[in-house]
Amino acid sequence: MKSTIRFAIPSLILMLLAPLALASATGEAHSVDLTHTTFGIISLLVFITAYGVVVSEEFLHLRKSKPMMIAAGIIWALVAIGYVLHGDNETAGIAVRHNITEFAELMLFLLAAMTYINTMDERQIFKALRAWLINKGFTLRQIFWITGLLAFFISPVADNLTTALLMGAVVLAVAPDNKSFIVVAMINIVVAANAGGAYSPFGDITTLMVWQKQKASFFQFFDLFIPSLVNWLVPAFLMAFSVPKSQPHGSKEKVDVRPGGFMVVALFILTICLAVLGHNYLNLPPVLGMMTGMGLLKFYGFFIRRADLAYYRQHPTPDPEMLSEEFQDHFKPRHRPFDIFISMKRAEWDTLMFFYGVVLCVGGLGTIGYLALASESMYGGLGATTANVLIGVLSAIVDNIPVMFAVLTMDPHMSMHEWLLATLTAGVGGSMLSIGSAAGVGLMGQARGVYTFFAHLRWSWAIVLGYAASIWAHMLVNGP
Repeated sequence: MKSTIRFAIPSLILMLLAPLALASATGEAHSVDLTHTTFGIISLLVFITAYGVVVSEEFLHLRKSKPMMIAAGIIWALVAIGYVLHGDNETAGIAVRHNITEFAELMLFLLAAMTYINTMDERQIFKALRAWLINKGFTLRQIFWITGLLAFFISPVADNLTTALLMGAVVLAVAPDNKSFIVVAMINIVVAANAGGAYSPFGDITTLMVWQKQKASFFQFFDLFIPSLVNWLVPAFLMAFSVPKSQPHGSKEKVDVRPGGFMVVALFILTICLAVLGHNYLNLPPVLGMMTGMGLLKFYGFFIRRADLAYYRQHPTPDPEMLSEEFQDHFKPRHRPFDIFISMKRAEWDTLMFFYGVVLCVGGLGTIGYLALASESMYGGLGATTANVLIGVLSAIVDNIPVMFAVLTMDPHMSMHEWLLATLTAGVGGSMLSIGSAAGVGLMGQARGVYTFFAHLRWSWAIVLGYAASIWAHMLVNGP
């Protein structure tokens, strides 16, 4: 049933509002209008079909990047043929190269961030935090608020999926048999993680795109802090009444951070500073600072690896007890000491390749000429504020990446206030449904059979109130 809903609703929305999911690679790519030609119509149908497969991922067990990458190739072939038949041999090539450049900058930025997160995970930073929370003996209601608060403040640095899975593991560890608590705690984590990611360029792919397009400076994103906080607190306050104050059974789990773990955290902070300072004061793309920081991580990884190898030389024949506890808890197996490329390998490559497909599909369809139609109907007809509120609603049904990428490449004339509103709604709108964000989908898999689509839907009314309240707070705090 859930998979059917995920397929039917997005397909309907895409058919009605498909131009919103289309973008133009360059401002000159409209010399030929292919929107009413066979090439344009077939390209649109290819995109809708591919996205229908994407939203049915759970039912089909087919990773979302595969249909989008194939669709991107088909669409650009049709675009190129259409332009060539109209005597234009240049536009398609220029447009696709522009799209690939945009994707390359974002992919390398995300790859650096993911590598850092995976390295911190390998050094057991997140496991140590989880163990500390479990061992403190908090009540269920305290765990509810603490996991939400941490999700809200961790997701601006780490991605919302990693944050949600970390906090979800805490919830499952402290109350594995309390299904009602798990449901409301998971919903709270999803809302908090998505809200936290909305006020930081590093919190979500959509905010990263807005920052790299220079629609808002790094510090201007923090104007969304209060609206994002309201977005989380309103449903959290309403759900908290259903959480008991009982004391769960504590755990004696003890996890130590592996050698070099805290230094990796420090390097990650330094890397963020390099990206921000280079972009704000030297007008360099943020990806340069991130890749420089990843170079520092690779360099420091050399010393971590040497420390691992030195430990092996000092303990050539560890006893069975060491193998089962100290050795396996603090060091990798002897045949595989620390290797930074393992952290790179564990990046979310399916997400990165899905992003490639989205950027090229959207760019190709925009080059056909749908961008002008979308801009006129959405931002010209409805107005910027109404259109941006609708963006958040669509983000609960359709992935927010193509929606935001379309808005950015449409580039409607909007004030900073409206660009921040679009950023806010695209970031938090996905919380309204469990399938609306990576955090929700990830937790449905982590708490399979307990936290479900319909379990989340029972609290959607509270999340919608938080969505409306966050928009009101933005209007009040940041002004028109």
